[in-house]
Amino acid sequence: MDDFSAKIIQILQLIPYGTVSTYGTVATIAGNPSGARQVARILHSSSKKYDLPWHRVVNRNGKIPPRSSMSHLNQRTLLENEGITFGTSGAIDLDSFL
Repeated sequence: MDDFSAKIIQILQLIPYGTVSTYGTVATIAGNPSGARQVARILHSSSKKYDLPWHRVVNRNGKIPPRSSMSHLNQRTLLENEGITFGTSGAIDLDSFL
Protein backbone atom coordinates (compact mmCIF):
# COMPACT_ATOMS: atom_id res chain seq x y z
CA MET A 1 0.00 0.00 0.00
CA ASP A 2 1.34 3.44 -0.89
CA ASP A 3 1.64 6.28 1.64
CA PHE A 4 -1.32 8.21 0.25
CA SER A 5 -3.66 5.21 0.60
CA ALA A 6 -2.42 4.56 4.13
CA LYS A 7 -3.06 8.20 5.07
CA ILE A 8 -6.56 8.01 3.61
CA ILE A 9 -7.35 4.95 5.73
CA GLN A 10 -6.02 6.65 8.87
CA ILE A 11 -8.09 9.78 8.22
CA LEU A 12 -11.25 7.80 7.49
CA GLN A 13 -10.87 5.90 10.76
CA LEU A 14 -10.85 9.22 12.63
CA ILE A 15 -14.17 10.59 11.34
CA PRO A 16 -16.22 10.88 14.54
CA TYR A 17 -19.70 9.52 15.14
CA GLY A 18 -22.34 12.05 14.18
CA THR A 19 -20.16 13.87 11.63
CA VAL A 20 -19.35 13.52 7.96
CA SER A 21 -16.48 14.37 5.67
CA THR A 22 -16.24 14.73 1.93
CA TYR A 23 -14.14 12.72 -0.50
CA GLY A 24 -12.21 15.87 -1.39
CA THR A 25 -11.59 16.88 2.21
CA VAL A 26 -10.16 13.47 3.04
CA ALA A 27 -7.95 13.58 -0.05
CA THR A 28 -6.73 17.10 0.76
CA ILE A 29 -5.88 16.21 4.36
CA ALA A 30 -4.04 13.12 3.07
CA GLY A 31 -1.92 15.37 0.85
CA ASN A 32 -3.54 15.20 -2.60
CA PRO A 33 -6.39 17.64 -3.27
CA SER A 34 -7.05 15.84 -6.56
CA GLY A 35 -7.38 12.41 -4.94
CA ALA A 36 -11.13 12.27 -4.23
CA ARG A 37 -11.60 9.34 -6.62
CA GLN A 38 -8.93 7.37 -4.80
CA VAL A 39 -10.78 7.99 -1.52
CA ALA A 40 -13.91 6.54 -3.13
CA ARG A 41 -11.93 3.57 -4.46
CA ILE A 42 -10.48 2.80 -1.03
CA LEU A 43 -13.91 3.08 0.59
CA HIS A 44 -15.34 0.69 -1.99
CA SER A 45 -12.53 -1.86 -1.79
CA SER A 46 -11.34 -1.67 1.82
CA SER A 47 -14.19 -0.59 4.10
CA LYS A 48 -14.75 -4.05 5.51
CA LYS A 49 -11.07 -4.96 5.75
CA TYR A 50 -10.22 -1.84 7.78
CA ASP A 51 -13.64 -1.31 9.39
CA LEU A 52 -13.95 2.13 7.80
CA PRO A 53 -16.97 4.34 8.49
CA TRP A 54 -17.82 4.48 4.78
CA HIS A 55 -21.24 5.93 5.47
CA ARG A 56 -19.72 9.14 6.89
CA VAL A 57 -18.25 10.25 3.56
CA VAL A 58 -20.42 12.29 1.19
CA ASN A 59 -19.81 14.40 -1.89
CA ARG A 60 -18.80 18.07 -1.81
CA ASN A 61 -22.45 19.12 -1.97
CA GLY A 62 -23.30 17.19 1.19
CA LYS A 63 -25.18 14.54 -0.75
CA ILE A 64 -24.93 10.79 -0.89
CA PRO A 65 -23.77 9.92 -4.40
CA PRO A 66 -26.35 7.92 -6.36
CA ARG A 67 -25.53 4.27 -6.81
CA SER A 68 -27.06 1.47 -8.80
CA SER A 69 -27.82 -0.51 -5.63
CA MET A 70 -29.86 0.42 -2.58
CA SER A 71 -26.73 1.19 -0.53
CA HIS A 72 -27.46 4.93 -0.63
CA LEU A 73 -30.63 4.31 1.40
CA ASN A 74 -28.60 2.25 3.87
CA GLN A 75 -26.06 5.07 4.10
CA ARG A 76 -28.76 7.64 4.77
CA THR A 77 -30.28 5.45 7.49
CA LEU A 78 -26.89 4.97 9.18
CA LEU A 79 -26.27 8.72 9.13
CA GLU A 80 -29.73 9.54 10.45
CA ASN A 81 -29.18 7.03 13.26
CA GLU A 82 -26.12 9.11 14.21
CA GLY A 83 -28.24 12.27 14.39
CA ILE A 84 -27.30 13.69 11.00
CA THR A 85 -30.19 15.41 9.28
CA PHE A 86 -30.90 15.98 5.60
CA GLY A 87 -32.47 19.06 4.07
CA THR A 88 -35.37 18.97 1.64
CA SER A 89 -32.89 18.74 -1.25
CA GLY A 90 -31.39 15.59 0.27
CA ALA A 91 -28.19 17.38 1.29
CA ILE A 92 -26.51 17.43 4.68
CA ASP A 93 -25.70 20.87 6.09
CA LEU A 94 -21.91 20.62 5.97
CA ASP A 95 -21.55 23.69 8.18
CA SER A 96 -23.24 21.71 10.95
CA PHE A 97 -21.94 18.18 10.39
CA LEU A 98 -18.56 18.41 8.63
